[in-house]
Amino acid sequence: MASQVPISASLHTHTSFVSMFNGHNYTEWCEQIQFHLGVLELDLALHVDKPAAITDTSSEGEISVHTAWERSNRLSLMLMRMTIASNIKSTLPPTEKAKDFIKLVGERSQTADKSLAGTLMATLTTIKFDGSRSMYEHVMEMTNIAARLKSLEMNVDDNFLVQFVLNSLPPEYGPFQMNYNTMKDKWNVNELHSMLVQEETRLKNQGTHSVHLITNQGAGKKVGRKNKKGKQGPLKVNESSVQIHKKDLSHLKCRFCVKPGHFQKDCSKRKAWFERKGIQYDPAHKRN
Repeated sequence: MASQVPISASLHTHTSFVSMFNGHNYTEWCEQIQFHLGVLELDLALHVDKPAAITDTSSEGEISVHTAWERSNRLSLMLMRMTIASNIKSTLPPTEKAKDFIKLVGERSQTADKSLAGTLMATLTTIKFDGSRSMYEHVMEMTNIAARLKSLEMNVDDNFLVQFVLNSLPPEYGPFQMNYNTMKDKWNVNELHSMLVQEETRLKNQGTHSVHLITNQGAGKKVGRKNKKGKQGPLKVNESSVQIHKKDLSHLKCRFCVKPGHFQKDCSKRKAWFERKGIQYDPAHKRN
């Protein structure tokens, strides 16, 4: 018994490193169980059937193997039961052999895996990039979903995954998609990932996001280019940004700097004039 105390303590420690089986992670859980039992040299019962019962005629070798198997089986069952969620563990029938128990858990997980696979596939084909996080994170999530499907024996071809990523892009990435479709050579997921991150940076630098446009307008900057007639040209922005900036400001004229596009109270030159004179700035102040 004294020699088993360190093993029992070590078994408890190893339990904390095994992922809790929740019905959807059988492959990960099974690999960790086999690894830790192997490290503890307690995996005999997972690979060898139960030896014949000990009799008066049994040899010392047979007795030794039987004893080792019984100990391996008992502690293996203990470790597996300790790492299964309570709501699942209560539905499993009593099992005396570790080899049968791990097989039973695998069979129970197959039903849950089919349901999970359907959910993951639906997510992969309908997910959209909405700008709430970076492009890097968006593509990584889709790649991880494809990897989870593969673990459920549903391989997603690389070409299909590339198309799913392209389908998830918003309208402002339309030119990027058109250029890709006209290319003779196609990219794999990693290449597409890298190019999309670059495209995201390019679009941000161009100020296509409506947040950037609102900030620029508040600072008194002109939006868009003007043609020869002095009319404001079309904005290279997405649809939501266009809707925000529908109002044409070209008819407005500042009474201070005599330039169109803003009111006197919003004139940056007027504010600077007040500061040079040492007068506290008052937007409502009228020029003499």
